[in-house]
Amino acid sequence: MDELQVRRRRSSASTSTRGRRATQAKRHAQQAKRKAAQRRERQTGAAGWVADRASQWSLDGPDWAFVERQKYLWNPLMDYWFRMEVDGWEKLPDPPALLIGIHSGAPFVWDAWTVGVQWWRRFGDERPLHGTAHDALMAAPLLGGYFRKMGVLPAAPDSITAALAAGRDVALWPGGERDSLRTWRQRDQAVLAGRMGFLRLAIRSGVPIVPIATVGGPDSMPVLATGRRLAKLLALDRVARLKMFPIAVQAPWGVSPALLPEIPLPTKIRTAFQDPIELDHDPDRADDEQYVKARYREVRDSIQAGMDALARRRRLPLFG
Repeated sequence: MDELQVRRRRSSASTSTRGRRATQAKRHAQQAKRKAAQRRERQTGAAGWVADRASQWSLDGPDWAFVERQKYLWNPLMDYWFRMEVDGWEKLPDPPALLIGIHSGAPFVWDAWTVGVQWWRRFGDERPLHGTAHDALMAAPLLGGYFRKMGVLPAAPDSITAALAAGRDVALWPGGERDSLRTWRQRDQAVLAGRMGFLRLAIRSGVPIVPIATVGGPDSMPVLATGRRLAKLLALDRVARLKMFPIAVQAPWGVSPALLPEIPLPTKIRTAFQDPIELDHDPDRADDEQYVKARYREVRDSIQAGMDALARRRRLPLFG
């Protein structure tokens, strides 16, 4: 068999594999949509209102004209306020991919938003990236509207699988509030909170995972205490799926609840895309606990190794 025939067979096999994965991804997206609808129908009261508001998403975004206007805010923030550095663009696989990282702050997680805007600066509308956010943020009347215009989706299986099935890249921060509101002493720790649903989602959607390492973000709003007891006392878990009510140092409020809109303190954010992690895309693997846990450790360790490397470049213990 000559070299040309070999290439043709490999190309045909690759095309066939992509086709199977695309079909698998669409099937999984449909299943996730049905399950999400059933789950939201069971919720009532304030939790039901949040779920209903958060479920109003589409893949029509981002609104590119709106994103273009945001450059007058984000470009100075990234270049001068956060002095942002991004490495590892060459490691990105072809879309779609599920990007997994850590983030900090609330309600604006600056080290997550800056990744999304840097992505737009590099790829424009040729390769959209959908960020994800907590239901409570997507449900907020003004904030949720802004998020949607920027292409952000609820951090839920139905929206994420639909985007991946449509060939879009998606960025997800599985650690949620336990990650974004971790104390400043934990600022260089990769916190994924033991949540492994993203791996099952990636397996069933047939996409690779790209770990994202980042440091510096926690300096923009140093968290002093997590406030778990206060959150339990206020029943925030039942109302808005929040298990924390943290206290932080933030401008202009000083020492205050970390859920208030804040002006970020100046800091240097360093981010690096890590080597992609290919998964076994046999759907049955998603139910193999041993396999899922092993891949979870691989993703977490990759992020931690990247954070350790970035932290060694820090010149100052704070803001730098």
